[in-house]
Amino acid sequence: MPDYSHLPSLVSSSDGRYRVVNSMLEMVSDLETIQRISFPDLADAEIMSADHFASHIKIFPAGQHAVLDTLEDKVVASSSDIQIPLDFNHYQHKFFPAVGDGYFTTHDSSSPWLYGADIGVHPDYRSQGLSSLLYKARQDLVQRLGLHGHFAGAMPKGYGAMSLEMPIEAYLHEVIRNERFDPVLSIQLKRGYRIYGVIPEYLEDASCANYGVMIVWRNPDIGWNE
Repeated sequence: MPDYSHLPSLVSSSDGRYRVVNSMLEMVSDLETIQRISFPDLADAEIMSADHFASHIKIFPAGQHAVLDTLEDKVVASSSDIQIPLDFNHYQHKFFPAVGDGYFTTHDSSSPWLYGADIGVHPDYRSQGLSSLLYKARQDLVQRLGLHGHFAGAMPKGYGAMSLEMPIEAYLHEVIRNERFDPVLSIQLKRGYRIYGVIPEYLEDASCANYGVMIVWRNPDIGWNE
């Protein structure tokens, strides 16, 4: 088993058990495992493989994060980010083409926006605040690089079960008003993200009825002037 104890911490849990570090090439098989177990309903063609994660690390190492369980020195969660342009007037897009078919070849270091391509937590480690640690690391990166903010096509993973009962817009209104809990969006809203719009056919995943939801977090040093 690789020894990751020497890697510097970007963010840590209050008890020190979990540390966010930059992902390393030695982790890619573990990252693929977390990806597959985190998204059981995602089409296989849109699953990030070890080769994809290796490409992410080579192209934009600062944007790749992993959570280590220091008790077992193993990877238990991860996130992947890329810089791509954001046009608020034309925000609807499809996930895989936006990220270079998963290889991050669309990375544009001149873009002032960080795009959240992926986040996953191993089921055995959920409800321990690991996604919050990863969002903190992402937002810290935005501020460190002086970017405008962080955006993503969030997956409303609770909507698939409700899609025959209500339109996506009604579902989102209930989530925003805290009348309904969504396992993805509710956490993101607590982290300061705002819902900007709906993205039909964002990806192929029954849990969200193929929808994405455009979410945006602005760098507080810049604000919402645009």
